[in-house]
Amino acid sequence: MTVEQVGWDDAFQEYFLGFSHHFGRVETRWQARKYLRGLMAPLGRRNGWTLAEQAGDDTPDSMQALLCSPCFDRDAVRDEIRAGLVEAIGDEGGVLVADETGFIKKGKGSAGVQRQYTGTSGKIDNCQIGVFLAYHTRYGRALIDRELYLPQSWTADRDRCGRAHIPDDVAFATKPEQAQSMLERAVQAKVPFAWFTADEAYGQHRKLREWCEERDIAYVMATRKDHEAPSGLHTVTRVDQLIAKVRAGAWRRMSCGDGAHGPRVHDWVSVPVRAEFPHGRRGWVLARRSISTGELAYYVCFGPRGTRLRTLVSTAGARWAVEESFQTAKNEVGMDQYQVRRYDAWYAHITMAMAAAAFLTIIRTAEAVTGKPSSKQTKTA
Repeated sequence: MTVEQVGWDDAFQEYFLGFSHHFGRVETRWQARKYLRGLMAPLGRRNGWTLAEQAGDDTPDSMQALLCSPCFDRDAVRDEIRAGLVEAIGDEGGVLVADETGFIKKGKGSAGVQRQYTGTSGKIDNCQIGVFLAYHTRYGRALIDRELYLPQSWTADRDRCGRAHIPDDVAFATKPEQAQSMLERAVQAKVPFAWFTADEAYGQHRKLREWCEERDIAYVMATRKDHEAPSGLHTVTRVDQLIAKVRAGAWRRMSCGDGAHGPRVHDWVSVPVRAEFPHGRRGWVLARRSISTGELAYYVCFGPRGTRLRTLVSTAGARWAVEESFQTAKNEVGMDQYQVRRYDAWYAHITMAMAAAAFLTIIRTAEAVTGKPSSKQTKTA
């Protein structure tokens, strides 16, 4: 079904007008509108040819030109998307979630591509890696920021970067450093949230944890079992050894949120970390135990004194919101179906896919509340 067939045409028009001024030419603006509508059309694949055919263009040239256009302010559009989502689903109790996803590619010319591990295929593959920030609240969830990960094999070869149109001032940054940059942008934009969460690739990054602590950003981040936490005045202990000392009756069985097959129920326990934290906050080691296998997972946490176990658990569970956001963006708006090699073109397509997915989130939220789209909730994005 198309936007018109489900009665979203007026809402879409108002939504697009909220950021259309960030396309500097009329022709670029008109092409962007067609591109965005194509991403939400019921197409088997959303590439240059199929989007052009959906829009009535004779060739995909105009679609490809849009992605490389200097008249497309990609970051400004991203910021408008984030603002629209905050208006629609914003909540002071929200959770920001950092994670990455892979885009399987052929060849060696696409910006940032190399053989590297990706959870998309569950193995080392030839791919690009995108690092994303998702926003999860009781009203909905969506992606609000993105960065393309550039391995050192790329940033150390400026000629190769030049061929992929990677600017000279783009230096190597680790994935946790990219997550920190996105988190900082969200804070500067005054996105309302209470907690930040991420998997162990980020939880193991000491500088990211310390940055959050200095800025009083509460977090629950996964970590490895050999992570060492303060356990005394001058001693540290592995988190798995700390949890092993917990008495059997201290574990609590509870859900960390609903999944595809209902509540995700595990046994949980937390242990205070014996260390001083900025802003008078506290730290904990959180553990999750599988009911069926007994397998354990561990988290490091930082937050207000008196934080309940249930809050830590629900924050840990919120990390799955980013996986659901990836699934929505890939399956419903073709985020992974692009055919571009250039660095700027990657950001253009991903930003447009995020805009399309954000529109769907805003519409669903409005319809859940009122039964029909709200002009207030779709006027910006």
